[in-house]
Amino acid sequence: MNEKHLSSQFDSDLNNVSSQLMEMGGLVETQIQRAIDALANYSVALATTVINAEDSVDSMEVAIDQALTSIIARRQPAARDLRLLLAISKITTNLERAGDEAHKIARMVKSIVENGEARNMPIGDLRVASSLAANLIHRALDAFARLDVNAAVSILKEDNLIDLEFKGFTRKLVTYMMEDPRTISDSLDLLFLAKAIERIGDHAKNISEFIIYIVKGMDVRHSSLPQIESALQ
Repeated sequence: MNEKHLSSQFDSDLNNVSSQLMEMGGLVETQIQRAIDALANYSVALATTVINAEDSVDSMEVAIDQALTSIIARRQPAARDLRLLLAISKITTNLERAGDEAHKIARMVKSIVENGEARNMPIGDLRVASSLAANLIHRALDAFARLDVNAAVSILKEDNLIDLEFKGFTRKLVTYMMEDPRTISDSLDLLFLAKAIERIGDHAKNISEFIIYIVKGMDVRHSSLPQIESALQ
């Protein structure tokens, strides 16, 4: 078998596993949006849809991991190809965890509705953060599809906006609890939701860091944004 044939087979393997990743990402993105819609509309039906689809996300993660193991064992890739495969593994993990956060939101929404809680709490304040988080996941997947470093850096910058929303919402909940101790239970439920939304943004950030790793060969985890921008210049 000639080298060109081997190369074309390897390219086919890479394309297939990348397609699997994008399919999984699409499902996770749908899960996040449905969980957010369930929260906005107090919809048990939407929340249940998210809960029931968790197994599909988990199955996709396992299938991608198996495909990656097979490719590495058979092809023994090096340099950028190996970085791509390793990064896909990490991105898959972050997608699965983002799906877990959507699942947590859905379960909490279902509990809130069934118990008749939190109707008078500032749940609307979560909409800005939730929209930001959903958008960042969508853009991170798009940046991966195009291996766009500039788009990845843009996502890193905007993750801070979700963090600011979370901190502001937390301060508001603390005020509610201090003014009326009867709101403590409901406030803790909403804090749980806010934290799940913030974590989705964190996973989008992580995916963006791995895009930089694929393209530039730089591990920018735990680096500040100014450090990353300086290193990319």
